[in-house]
Amino acid sequence: MNYSIHWFRRDLRLQDNQALTAASAHSNGRVIPLFIVDPALEQSSRVGANRLAFLASRLRTLHAELVARGSGLLIAYGDPRQVLLAIAAQYGATMVTFERDTGPWGRQRDREVAQLLLANGLTGQTSQTLTILPPTTLKTGAGTPYTVFTPFYRAWRNALHLDDAFDVPPLTKHPNQPVDPIWPNWPESDVSMPDSSRAHAEHLLRQFAQHAINDYTVGRDMVAKPGTSRLSPYLRFGILSPQECTRLALAHMPRVTVAERSGAEVWLSELAWRDFYHQIVYNFPHVTRSSFRPVYDAIQWGNNPDWFAAWCEGRTGYPIVDAAMRQLNQEGWMHNRARMIVSSFLTKDLLIDWRWGERYFMQKLLDGDTAANNGGWQWAAGTGTDAQPYFRIFNPVSQGQKFDPDGAYVKKYLPELRFVPTKFIHSPWLLQGLDMRNARLTMGIEYPYPIVEHATQRQAALAMYAAIKS
Repeated sequence: MNYSIHWFRRDLRLQDNQALTAASAHSNGRVIPLFIVDPALEQSSRVGANRLAFLASRLRTLHAELVARGSGLLIAYGDPRQVLLAIAAQYGATMVTFERDTGPWGRQRDREVAQLLLANGLTGQTSQTLTILPPTTLKTGAGTPYTVFTPFYRAWRNALHLDDAFDVPPLTKHPNQPVDPIWPNWPESDVSMPDSSRAHAEHLLRQFAQHAINDYTVGRDMVAKPGTSRLSPYLRFGILSPQECTRLALAHMPRVTVAERSGAEVWLSELAWRDFYHQIVYNFPHVTRSSFRPVYDAIQWGNNPDWFAAWCEGRTGYPIVDAAMRQLNQEGWMHNRARMIVSSFLTKDLLIDWRWGERYFMQKLLDGDTAANNGGWQWAAGTGTDAQPYFRIFNPVSQGQKFDPDGAYVKKYLPELRFVPTKFIHSPWLLQGLDMRNARLTMGIEYPYPIVEHATQRQAALAMYAAIKS
């Protein structure tokens, strides 16, 4: 009997999985569900313990979900090109299915795999469901890829058409397949891992739809409140498909008032931003190494290593920045508004190359995604496509006052500031006399003075950017 191999990568789910469904249909349910541990993944400086730990957790829960369906996950180690041929020969597989990647390294690997399968008499079938619309779908009137989000979103919204979700296909385990996989021996993470099961991902999606989506337009920016979906790690690893999230947003809109509908529309636009950045990486692969706009590669960054260390460790002296960095270090996740604040601060207050921060995020984030992370950092640095203009520079004090007005977020991650009055929570260096004593805080001891003066650094940043534009 012939078997198919489904090569799991960033589609670690059974539901709404087009490539897995194709594998099952080809071989009457006789599918070898395979995950390959590629040495390139383990050795990359852009992959940290947190993301590997969440991936390992998901592989275990995926295996359990497969076992409940009468199957199980096979884990193999090595170069995917060699492993796929070996597994196909060992289990008598005639077809391999997988979801295509959008990044330059992944696309090259996928091309080589497809050629190798063909050369060895195996059928290869792929799907393009990593994004809601494939990255080659939308073009401008001139036939070029979109590089500005607003017209991209209009075209994306007009082109949006989703088929019904794919049910979990029939799955039959190969009689010679091991009962339990050999699990990866990856470094342990200090971060408490969130539940990686499909059931929990569905629960989070339902909770968001019931309690937060209507207020998402405003709630998504308030860093201390549960106004976001917290689904980014589940989208990153494909525990949920982006199509499922899109279907939910579209189905939700007719059920609510016009005012409430804006929340779902804004959330839909956030999903479209994900598509936008993936199509940027697909069409302009140089962005993974350098600025989208080459002129900005000439910036003479300051790159002070002591300032960078202070930023990484959450001891810059600016509470909203430090709280956000400590959230990242403690949880492997950071609120999206906080990501904007800390990336602006690194590039435009500390004058440090955005690639330093981008790499640190990839090392720490559970949801680290090259396309979205790169796009966000280049937006903040003013070097990207739909970039924040270089002359717009976030003030870390006013950002804190606006998006954490009572200081709840700051006090959660900076307990040394828990007694500081709200009036001073985002500028504790202004405390004096009785206020200082009541706050039980000695600046420079329990909490550092600001390592830079924002107004001074703002002028330095403007000069740094202007130097390459003159």
